[in-house]
Amino acid sequence: MTNSEYFNAMDDLFASDGWKLLIGELEENAYNINSVEAAKDVNDLFFRKGQLNSLSFILNLESTIDHSKKEASNESL
Repeated sequence: MTNSEYFNAMDDLFASDGWKLLIGELEENAYNINSVEAAKDVNDLFFRKGQLNSLSFILNLESTIDHSKKEASNESL
């Protein structure tokens, strides 16, 4: 798969209703997971940290891909 094909596929994904629904649900989950008061113990706190790290990756994926696309287009000039 070429860079162009990859970026086009990701653009299609980000434009889909399913992606928007997923992001909305993950944002709600991140809000609940981010509550330190709800952590039962230190293990739960570290588990929540891992969850937030994974959620952050997905929630920021669109902007990360957009940044990569801009960098790729600047390199091809």
